[in-house]
Amino acid sequence: MEEELKCPVCGSLFREPIILPCSHNVCLPCARTIAVQTPDGEQHLSPPLLLSRGGAAAAPPPDQDTAAGAACGGGASANAAGGLGGGAAGGGDHADKLSLYSETDSGYGSYTPSLKSPNGVRVLPMVPAPPGSSAAAARGAACSSLSSSSSSITCPQCHRSASLDHRGLRGFQRNRLLEAIVQRYQQGRGTAPGASAAPAVAVCQLCDRTPPEPAAALCEQCDVLYCAACQLKCHPSRGPFAKHRLVQPPPPPAPPEAAAAPPSVAATPSTGSGCKSPGGAGASAARKFPTCPEHDMENYSMYCVSCRSPVCYLCLEEGRHGKHEVKPLGATWKQHKAQLSQALNGVSDKAKEAKEFLVQLKNILQQIQENGLDYEACLVAQCDALVEALTRQKAKLLTKVTKEREHKLKMVWDQINHCTLKLRQSTGLMEYCLEVMKENDPSGFLQISDALIKRVQLSQEQWVKGALEPKVSAEFDLTLDSEPLLQAIHQLDFIQMKLPPVPLLQLEKCCTRNNSVTLAWRTPPFTHSPVDGYILELDDGDGGQFREVYVGKETLCTIDGLHFNSTYNARVKAFSSAGLGPYSKTVVLQTSDVAWFTFDPNSGHRDIILSNDNQTATCSSYDDRVVLGTAAFSKGAHYWELHVDRYDNHPDPAFGVARASVAKDMMLGKDDRAWAMYVDNHRSWFMHCNSHTNRTEGGVCKGATVGVLLDLNKHTLTFFINGQQQGPTAFSHVDGVFMPALSLNRNVQVTLHTGLEVPTNLGRPKLSGN
Repeated sequence: MEEELKCPVCGSLFREPIILPCSHNVCLPCARTIAVQTPDGEQHLSPPLLLSRGGAAAAPPPDQDTAAGAACGGGASANAAGGLGGGAAGGGDHADKLSLYSETDSGYGSYTPSLKSPNGVRVLPMVPAPPGSSAAAARGAACSSLSSSSSSITCPQCHRSASLDHRGLRGFQRNRLLEAIVQRYQQGRGTAPGASAAPAVAVCQLCDRTPPEPAAALCEQCDVLYCAACQLKCHPSRGPFAKHRLVQPPPPPAPPEAAAAPPSVAATPSTGSGCKSPGGAGASAARKFPTCPEHDMENYSMYCVSCRSPVCYLCLEEGRHGKHEVKPLGATWKQHKAQLSQALNGVSDKAKEAKEFLVQLKNILQQIQENGLDYEACLVAQCDALVEALTRQKAKLLTKVTKEREHKLKMVWDQINHCTLKLRQSTGLMEYCLEVMKENDPSGFLQISDALIKRVQLSQEQWVKGALEPKVSAEFDLTLDSEPLLQAIHQLDFIQMKLPPVPLLQLEKCCTRNNSVTLAWRTPPFTHSPVDGYILELDDGDGGQFREVYVGKETLCTIDGLHFNSTYNARVKAFSSAGLGPYSKTVVLQTSDVAWFTFDPNSGHRDIILSNDNQTATCSSYDDRVVLGTAAFSKGAHYWELHVDRYDNHPDPAFGVARASVAKDMMLGKDDRAWAMYVDNHRSWFMHCNSHTNRTEGGVCKGATVGVLLDLNKHTLTFFINGQQQGPTAFSHVDGVFMPALSLNRNVQVTLHTGLEVPTNLGRPKLSGN
């Protein structure tokens, strides 16, 4: 739980913690160091912050000094009790100042860039106290600058920035609940509050290392501690620094007992980056329940749901919470405690599972050790029984077993360490939450309850599915065959005796598109059996027998040319030198009910011109040319339409179906591989093998629509013009595989429309002329 009680800036236990808008906590003294002024607010800095070395600052008015002291944490009395006193070695006190270096003194410009701490938080450099001014006055000037100019503070954990209002750091609420838990924790450990805040020795204030190097020198003018490396790098003895005086660093701070000194005696200030102890006689006094900061002596009585903060009754009557949704403080306190308790139950269950999982992992460790020793003993016994020629090969085989064992051990140890870390974090969070739930301060609890609930929920979510499963198996898939002849000794190696595992179908990647299906699979995890390839089998779409459709090493396969509106069953198995493995589970795939296709640019005549994503066709020749569709039909009923976009000089376009080998340089239907209807502006004919039949009145023009109905269930082909059947059924006894086809010349342009349901309300057929 100690990690929960440490400040993310200084790394020590919290001192006077405040709650940032992001629900994270930070020490109040640390908040002063990471609060920065934006460049736009530089010109508004008050005169006491722009001091040259040797210059005297004008003392602020008494009332201003008092207010500034209160804003910075208690004025002179807090200074004496908490170790915030001034002095040459008071680096902690100077961290609160936002003074700027003088150009005539040290060469710094009017704006001093912020330093960076190891966790990325911007920290203001430490500056000397202005001569002739008290520590409280300097601190008051700093806090006055924070409240009057454009200032902001960045959270050291989530890096969210928040602007400070006119109240400065006083605008953030004190986390009294966390402060009380820290005091109880220190008492339980038998240490005085503040004992861990001060470092044993003075450390460098500019080091990038963690922890910083011990300080080797202190510049009296800059009031900055340097290690030997940082002194050469940041404070060379030349230029503006030539006249600066370097002295030995100050002695270590006073022992923790000094924190309990009377208020009239100032404790020795710390020069480290740790937070100052709030200490004093008040530290051991009984903690009082907080009152409303905006209305003195008024106790909290309600909880504002909109602002997520406790309020008093005057805040509801006079303040900004009058129109907000509020709830009774006690009821909300109990509700949030119940939510936190419920979330803790989930984390507790996961922690229990994690402990059981650690026991399982340790058992696997023992099994791996035992199995590894067994395999080594068996290997040694077999190799010793062979002739001297086996000696050279024995070392190689032992190496393989050892590497396999070490790999398994490493995987399990890594998993143990990872799980132990998560378990320790969850346990610490649980202990901290249980301590929080012991509190009887509703307002203090509600200040942090939302953030704790979210953290507990996130802690529960980190135990994702599969996190509590071993990554390796304790079994060794190694078998030595001692039967080979002496001539094969130099090729002696472990052989695989196990059959390949069952492939796992990846259903999220299996899909159908039009009349094609795509299947994907993979080998199971933690499987070391070699796989030479896979065999994919598919039935006929009508519940028939399976047949092989793919054999190879790929784990993704697409099968085209299937029947539309059909249900297929598929399965896969692996094979290796040891034999064929078992089949996977059977997956059921449904092809599309209707056909979506376009004109095929690869199968059309070279004079055919396609556009509109291959859905519109015309021709560059006065002779008839053929183009086919991209789909092929052998089963079911299919309907598509062709819209006449252009019709000039009374040409004779032909519509129908054909085999893939149809002639492309003549009118559709003139050979025995096409069945078509050709039509002009007055009449139409059916044609197959250059035989013209069933002349029917009624032709096409610009804007007309020609429909083609291929019913392979009834083995018929029928044509329609503008929704009316053109003549009788054109062809019967149609059987086989057919592709949509069209022939036209340069005087015609048509657009293909597919994906249509088979119509049921088409008009009656027109009577043929002969």
